[in-house]
Amino acid sequence: MSFLIAAPETMVTAVSDLSSVGSALTAANAAAAAQTTQLVAAGADEVSAAIATFFNSTGQAYQALGDQMAAFHQEFVQALGAGARSYANAEAAAVSPLQALQQEILDVINFPSVALTGRPLIGNGANGRPGTGENGAPGGWLIGNGGNGGSATSTTGTGGRGGNGGAAGLFGNGGTGGTGGYGLNVLATSGGAGGNGGAGGLLFGLGGAGGAGGLGASVTGGAGGVGGTGGLFGAAGVGGVGGTANGGATAGAGGAGGHGGLFTSGGAGGAGGFSTTGQGGAGGAGGAAGIFGDGGDGGTGGQGSTRGGDGGQGGNGGLLAGFGGSGGDGGSGVGGGGVSGNGGAGGTAGLIGDGGNGGAGGHFGALGHGGNGGNAVLIGNGGNGGNVATNVPVGTPGLGGVGGLLLGYQGADGLRP
Repeated sequence: MSFLIAAPETMVTAVSDLSSVGSALTAANAAAAAQTTQLVAAGADEVSAAIATFFNSTGQAYQALGDQMAAFHQEFVQALGAGARSYANAEAAAVSPLQALQQEILDVINFPSVALTGRPLIGNGANGRPGTGENGAPGGWLIGNGGNGGSATSTTGTGGRGGNGGAAGLFGNGGTGGTGGYGLNVLATSGGAGGNGGAGGLLFGLGGAGGAGGLGASVTGGAGGVGGTGGLFGAAGVGGVGGTANGGATAGAGGAGGHGGLFTSGGAGGAGGFSTTGQGGAGGAGGAAGIFGDGGDGGTGGQGSTRGGDGGQGGNGGLLAGFGGSGGDGGSGVGGGGVSGNGGAGGTAGLIGDGGNGGAGGHFGALGHGGNGGNAVLIGNGGNGGNVATNVPVGTPGLGGVGGLLLGYQGADGLRP
C-alpha cells in the first residue's frame, strides 16, 4: 500500500465517462425492449406460438438482467465519485496548511526588506494590470522574476505606452514589456510604443523581451520595446516587434535587442512593422555582447506598400571573443513601383571571432541594397556582404568585411541577380 497513489482529477473524469456509458446502455435497452419482449407469432399454429413465447421470455430475461446491471453500474459510479471527492478533500486539507506555512515563512523573511526597500528578498514581482500600461514590479533581491509590464490603453488619440517589465534580483528572469496601445481615431493617430523588457538576474537570468508596438490607425505604428539586459550568465532579451500602420505613413520600428551580460550574447532586434499604404518599419538593431559572446542579429525590415523598412544592424561581438551578429534583411516594397529596404550591416567581431554577415536587400521591390559585412579585429574572417534585390533596377551589393589583423580572410561581397 505504500506505493498506492490516487489521482482525483482522473477519477472524476472516469466517473463522468462511466455515467455516459451507463446512460447509453440504458437507452439502448429501452429502445430494444418492445422489439424483443412483444413478438407476435408468425402464424396460428402451436409451433409459431411456442417460438414467439420463447423469444419473448428471452427478451424479458435480458431486460431483467439489464435492470440489475444498471443498478450495479449506478452504485459503482456513486462509490467511485464518493472516493474521488474524499481523496480531493484529503489533498486539499493536507496542502492548505503547507501553503499557509510557506507563505508565513516567506513573510517573515521578506518583512525587513519590504519595510526598508519596498521589495522582498524572495518572490516574483507582480504583473502590471492589462490596459493600464503599469510597469511590472521587480523580483526579489535574491531570487525572483520581474513582473510583466501591463498592456497600454487603446485611446482615441495616440495609443498609450506599454509598461516596462520588472527587473530580477540576483537570480531570475526579467519581465516582458507590455504591448503598446492602439490609436483608434481615424483622423490622426499613432500606436503606442511597447514597454522595455526587464533586466535579468545580476548573476543568472534572462532579460525580458520588449513589448510589441501598438497599431496606428492612420499615422504611424508604435515602436517595439527594447529587450532587457542579460545577467552575468544569461542571454539578453529580444526587441519587440514594431506596430502596424493601418493606412498610415510609416510602421513602427522594431525594438533593439538587449545587451548581453559579461559572458552572454546580445538579444536579437525586433522586426519592423507592416504598413498597408506607406513605409515598413525598420528592423531593430541587435544587442552587443559582453566580454564573451556573440552579438544579436538585426531585425528584419517590415513590408511596406511604397517602401520596405531597412534591416537592423547586427550587434557587436564580445570584447575578447565573439562573432558579430548578422544584419537584418530589408523589407519588401510591394506597391506599384515599391522600393525594397536595405539590408543591415553585420556587427563587428571581438578580438577573436568573425564579423557578422550583411543583410540582404528586400526581395520583391527595386533598389534594395545589401548590407556590408562586419569586420574582424585580430583573429577571424570578415562577414560576407548582403545580396541585392532581384527586381530592376537592382541595388548595390554589400561589401565583405575586413579580415583579422593577425589572421583571417576578407568576407565575400554580396551577389547580384
